[in-house]
Amino acid sequence: MPRTKSENLRSIYVLLFLNIAFYFLEVQDPKRYALLFSFSWDRVLSGEAWRLLTYQFLQGSPLSLFFTLIVLYIIGGAVEEEWGTLHFLVFCLISTIGSAVVATFLGVALLGSFVFSYSLLFAYASLFPDQVFYIFLVLPIRVRWLAYLSIGFLIVTSVMGSRASMAALGGAALSYGYYAFYFGLPSLPRRTSRPVARVVSRNDLPPTVDYNLTNRNRARFAKMKQALASGSPVDIDQQIRLLEPEIVPGVNICPPVDFKPENSDGYCVRCEGFAECSIRHIKANQPAAIRSAAEPLGSNAPA
Repeated sequence: MPRTKSENLRSIYVLLFLNIAFYFLEVQDPKRYALLFSFSWDRVLSGEAWRLLTYQFLQGSPLSLFFTLIVLYIIGGAVEEEWGTLHFLVFCLISTIGSAVVATFLGVALLGSFVFSYSLLFAYASLFPDQVFYIFLVLPIRVRWLAYLSIGFLIVTSVMGSRASMAALGGAALSYGYYAFYFGLPSLPRRTSRPVARVVSRNDLPPTVDYNLTNRNRARFAKMKQALASGSPVDIDQQIRLLEPEIVPGVNICPPVDFKPENSDGYCVRCEGFAECSIRHIKANQPAAIRSAAEPLGSNAPA
């Protein structure tokens, strides 16, 4: 059974700010920036622990920064919303530090934001596999296939000897392992040769929805039309008296121009159909002779 998520504190905005702030540091002196913030295990052991995290903030160009911010805002924001800030930050730390540990064993220096981007992409693809992205705003691709292509790229380049890809793949695997351990692996949809019929009982439906509302409003609308079509004052008065007990005092109903019971669904365009609106519609459409003898329009409806 999946465990509960934590509260979303919007830490993604802190990460966006850090990427922008570090980029301004980078453009001042790129060489010094690389020497100061790139990952080096020997430097970490000498007390420069910040290198375990800061290596991921190298951008290289404004275009790289733009895509990093897009990935963080769209993908990172969705993942944090789904998991909560605590699990999201733990996931970030495992990905970042895990890649650094793998890079230590491989003897390679890490510097770049690509490492964490892969981890975010794989997590997002597991949470929302059918989400469609548009490459260059033109080419549509489902995020699951984008993840497959990315992991294929990492595997191929790792086999060809890219140690940076090996480190990124290792960090992504460790962080994804945390996701699988804490929330469980996503279940894949099963495909069957033919659809299987299933009887849905009322207990299978969410308890917060009134499933009698649709039938009740349709029946009410049919009776309203029938009473108005008959033109009988008795039928119209009886329909109004049946609706009056359902009036809720203090309800703020829409202006008459927004109430359109002649539509196919028979509901108000802004609500699920109040008795106040039904009475108002009957009085607004009853024959003129009956209307003149009745009380003023809207007296039964709250303001």
